[in-house]
Amino acid sequence: MNSLWLSNDNFIKNDSFNSLGENLETEVCIIGAGIFGTTCAYYLSKLGYKVVLVEKDKIGSKATGNTTGKITSQHGLFYNYLNNSYGEKFAKDYLDANEEAITNIKKIIDEEKINCDFSYQNAYIYTTKKENINSIRKEFNTLSNLGYNPELVTKTGLPFEVNLALCFKNQAQFNPIKYLKGLCDCILKRNGSIFTNTTVHKVEKVNEDYIVFTENYQIKASYVIVATHFPFINFPGFYFTKMYQSTSYLIAIDTKKTLSKGMYISEDKPAFSFRTATYQGKELLLIGGGEHRTGEPSSYSDTYGLLEQEAKKYFPNCEILFKWNTRDCISLDKIPYIGYYSSIMPHMYVGTGFKKWGMTLSNVASNIIVDSICKKENKFAYLFNSSRLKPIKNRTEMKNILIQSANSLLLNKLRPANMNFDEIANDSGSIIEINNEKVGIYKDSNGKIYAVKPICTHLGCLLSWNDVDKTWDCPCHGSRFDFDGTNLYDPAFKNLDTFDLE
Repeated sequence: MNSLWLSNDNFIKNDSFNSLGENLETEVCIIGAGIFGTTCAYYLSKLGYKVVLVEKDKIGSKATGNTTGKITSQHGLFYNYLNNSYGEKFAKDYLDANEEAITNIKKIIDEEKINCDFSYQNAYIYTTKKENINSIRKEFNTLSNLGYNPELVTKTGLPFEVNLALCFKNQAQFNPIKYLKGLCDCILKRNGSIFTNTTVHKVEKVNEDYIVFTENYQIKASYVIVATHFPFINFPGFYFTKMYQSTSYLIAIDTKKTLSKGMYISEDKPAFSFRTATYQGKELLLIGGGEHRTGEPSSYSDTYGLLEQEAKKYFPNCEILFKWNTRDCISLDKIPYIGYYSSIMPHMYVGTGFKKWGMTLSNVASNIIVDSICKKENKFAYLFNSSRLKPIKNRTEMKNILIQSANSLLLNKLRPANMNFDEIANDSGSIIEINNEKVGIYKDSNGKIYAVKPICTHLGCLLSWNDVDKTWDCPCHGSRFDFDGTNLYDPAFKNLDTFDLE
């Protein structure tokens, strides 16, 4: 199933845009047309810059089109962590940056008259377990010391009792694809250019400019913004050593009941997220959860099944209308990377690692990068310094990344496959060995066989089979490929090699 946002009611029709068909020269080339890249293009075109926005697939079809669509400065129990790790000023500025982003987004919507179902909502982080009450109280105390005024409540509007909840007032939600459509209309109106189905595979610095290479054509630009979710240029930057990807799941249900307003996320494990959304005149309930590291084996019962069970618990007669999932880039210190792509690549920028809160942080990132291009100081830029070399605070996750990369790059390739061809059921897949070579096999529901080389085209990690989504996923850096080898998610951009079985 597609996400609610990418349903036919909402989706930006791809025939509105063409693929790149000639060499171009521009002031700014933006690679990636999710909410971050499109927001950058909007601001820059409004300032009079000549902008070219290129997208590998369809506008907003990846992370942006599969989000919850929450616009909030409440990023879980995060401010106590920031205060303890980086100090009070850092935590306060991070909060102010995200609060300012909510205001910025509403200002764009009002000025450009974008119909995107924007509404202010209270945002709650709650617990149903006594052992988590103290964590919520600590977060409340930290925020109070920062001058923010959250509320501690026990009544939330959820269909179950909670022990305690922390409430942020005047947060918001919207339909992200309708918002992107409005931004695209503004970009085109201001003589910006947008190209879809255009894959960038290389960027080179030539004198004071950059050459952006696509399959058949080139774009010469004074500035480049890499807005590809996970940066696909490995060297320099080395972002693949500093981030991992996490997968989470969502369902949209018709509860057949009147729903309370508000946005919710639990501190408990397993964690759940809730919000309402409008679809064909109905109020649907969106339930999220089932998070796991991308590339780790997962089952239906631990992902969509978990969400369906939660839905049926409180709304036995509900109808499940949409199911979808998304991948989020998470840095080791939990802070996004925003700024120069590398200290040795002036005028080339990046924004990544939005850790599930990209609707808000994308606006923060866009303003930081646009200010840099305009040679203006941005008071929040230091928070997200993309060239930071601070000691890695999350040593456990750093160790996990190194171990997983070592296993997938070398050790797993040397281990014999543990399944033979006949053991693979229809509508499932696995890796087998044929003549001492690992082969990824998928059998569709009719028994038709698809065979791929299960080696990620990013950095050569051994892929794993995802039986929930019928994809080949990279446990190292989160790339994803369809069962037939077609590349779906970065940082890889090339398809898998396939085997001819005729």
